[in-house]
Amino acid sequence: MTSHDVVARLRRATGESVIGHLGTLDPMATGVLPVLLGKYTRLAQFFGPLPKTYTGAIRFGFVTDTYDAEGTPATPEVMGVPLPSNQEIQVAAARFRGQVEQTPPPYSAKKVDGKPAYKSARRGETVELKPVSLLIEDFSVGELQGECAEFTIRISSGGYVRSVAHDLGKALGCGAHLARLRRVASGPFTLSQALSLEELAAQAAAGTLEQSLPHPRTLLPELPATTADLWIAGRLRNGNAVNLPEFSTAPLAQVFAGQRDLVAIVRRVAGTLFQPIVVLG
Repeated sequence: MTSHDVVARLRRATGESVIGHLGTLDPMATGVLPVLLGKYTRLAQFFGPLPKTYTGAIRFGFVTDTYDAEGTPATPEVMGVPLPSNQEIQVAAARFRGQVEQTPPPYSAKKVDGKPAYKSARRGETVELKPVSLLIEDFSVGELQGECAEFTIRISSGGYVRSVAHDLGKALGCGAHLARLRRVASGPFTLSQALSLEELAAQAAAGTLEQSLPHPRTLLPELPATTADLWIAGRLRNGNAVNLPEFSTAPLAQVFAGQRDLVAIVRRVAGTLFQPIVVLG
């Protein structure tokens, strides 16, 4: 199931046609996929690149052309190479923490000459992708159990865990690929908060879905919030600037009517004068 497939199922379950997700999830992966529904899709611009936290397993001993378990062995000549020791794995894994350069896998959505790389790779064409700089805040690998080792990684947006597994195997000289992947956090959204598709569909059918969704005031905790009276809320809904004395230094702020009704995201234009840049109604 792709992220697009998930959105299609949500449209059917909720009856909401306007839905967008905050970053794709690889088809072989499970876990958190943050999704914005209805008017909240207008907030996507404020989330920015979200760091991701994953758990999973790396299989050592050979690589695949997709860098994961769904691919075919790309270099069978490395089969039979002795597996590394746990100490060797730990030493190699330490080199992947911090600011690193990573080349995306050829079977990825990265564009090459305006075309997704995976389309060229599927046609047997050589794909040359440029390295990108990214931050790996944490990369912890457990002990080998047979050919596999469990891991946890926290990686900046745009990073590929498949490439980490592939590059780790290359550094060890034995080859490796991603055997299993589960995203447990995407920015502030965690697996413990998530609903399965089945749970979501059942709650939507029962009319109780809103009770399980994050409270609107928790969505953008870095932006200060205020509750407006009817006059200010009305002006913002019509696109007019308003004075918000409590935000004399904040560049951006949220304005609510009541506890849950997010009226607008506003930007300070001068002093305490704020102009709405996104109006949610």
